[in-house]
Amino acid sequence: MSAAPGGPALLELDRLVVGYGRPVCAPVSVRVAAGEAVCLVGANGAGKSTVLRAVAGLLEPIAGRVRLRGEPVDERRAAFRREVASVFDEDAWFGELSVAEHLELVARGHGVRDAEAVVDAELERQRLTGAADQLPVSLSSGQKRRLLLAAALVRPRALLLLDEPEQRLDPPGRRELAERLAAERDAGTALLVATHDVVLLRRLADRAVVVDDAPAGGAARAADTAVECRVVDAQEAARVVSAPVR
Repeated sequence: MSAAPGGPALLELDRLVVGYGRPVCAPVSVRVAAGEAVCLVGANGAGKSTVLRAVAGLLEPIAGRVRLRGEPVDERRAAFRREVASVFDEDAWFGELSVAEHLELVARGHGVRDAEAVVDAELERQRLTGAADQLPVSLSSGQKRRLLLAAALVRPRALLLLDEPEQRLDPPGRRELAERLAAERDAGTALLVATHDVVLLRRLADRAVVVDDAPAGGAARAADTAVECRVVDAQEAARVVSAPVR
């Protein structure tokens, strides 16, 4: 856990309702401070990725608000893009550039000093040094995931938005990811992470949001905005993630 969660909010979700024409889950309200990690947990299709896309400014909310440092999120603003690094399950790279060239472009574009050295270090940490001169399309599924993570981690960031970052990683890679993200949190980065991985959840989360139609009991549905998604501790979130699918 981070040493001092609960400071001034960097990111605020205030009764955020998301979906595509109709709500996919109950409203979400949570605050994330610098040096704090909040995880989004729930079944496949519950709406975790949709919540993250709204936070990233890629999807207009149906209702409610998302604010970064007190300002509405707007991914068109340079200030927002400088502070927020994200990883979604999409091939977000320059296909004509090599792995190393793509990462150097990201780093230099965000004003990183000694970008080449930073990229070399990240390639080593992601076990991509041997693939540095390859085109991304030639990488394995796991290598592609590590490239996306590397692109978020070679640049400055105050907030990391990660959509199931453990996907396509082998068990050692998942453990390394958990340690890396915990170090990011402890260094002062705020994290909002959708995950199904219990190891990552237990190592990283200060709190978690159970993204679902309704609170425990299931009486209310997503269209009923009188209820909100539950905010729970990491132990309860681990039970949610570990529960058998019905």
